[in-house]
Amino acid sequence: MLDRLNESMDDIERHLDDTVEVADLARIALTSEYHYRRLFSALAGMPLSEYVRRRRLTVAGAEVLRGERTLLDIALAAGYGSGEAFARAFRAFHGVGPSEARQSGAALSSQSRLSFRLVVEGSSNMRYRIVEKEAFNLVGKRARVPLVHEGMNPAIVEFMKGLPSEVRERIPALSDMEPRGALNISHGLGDERAEGTELDYWYAAATQSAPPADLDALEVPAGTWAVFESSGEFPQALQYLWRDVYTQWFPSNPYQSRPGPQISRSEISADGATADAELWIPVEPASA
Repeated sequence: MLDRLNESMDDIERHLDDTVEVADLARIALTSEYHYRRLFSALAGMPLSEYVRRRRLTVAGAEVLRGERTLLDIALAAGYGSGEAFARAFRAFHGVGPSEARQSGAALSSQSRLSFRLVVEGSSNMRYRIVEKEAFNLVGKRARVPLVHEGMNPAIVEFMKGLPSEVRERIPALSDMEPRGALNISHGLGDERAEGTELDYWYAAATQSAPPADLDALEVPAGTWAVFESSGEFPQALQYLWRDVYTQWFPSNPYQSRPGPQISRSEISADGATADAELWIPVEPASA
């Protein structure tokens, strides 16, 4: 699959002065648009749209310094409808406006072309299983929070502090099926996993019972889940598990992620330093 991903990188380069179609990139990579965006973001550390923007501004910077085309022609080729919009984006990326860069020959920024290769590292003890689950409910409390890739998430910490102790104790007691106990759930994140992107965070339990009226509830349809396990420092063990699932497991296995809540649970040691982590990802067979 990595060869196909690298072919899609070539296609991006061919269309920097045109339209980069995600459908075409996904077709080249033999996957869905949804999974392509998620996989690219996990591998590249930035959304696909941000990478394309940076590459276009990198090429535009070289054209500005070359001085053979008008700034408006360069702006249009980079996908900007006006010189003003192009100048703002150019300055934000390069730290200098296009006119000034052309006149002074200023040093500019550059986004290198990406290529992908598989390196087996990180959670080498990652274990997984495939589970078919019937429909169920997630019941608990939710909040809108920004995505944080590494370290504690301050918004989640504040949200949990604001929950009354009786609510924090009551929710895990509602659990009557796998995954059992208190669950941390990410939902509504969208196709790209950029740092700071907002999502719904749930502190909830999985149950087949009717949800209480005073708690938030999410109906989860029947489907296939990939369940991953790992152990290590907290919260890094779980965060690295997320990373390794998308950068190592998906490229090497005949599955792709599908829309739905992504569920994690952690059994934290008494000193809070380590944890046994479990991650439930909704999956489906990869596109042929």
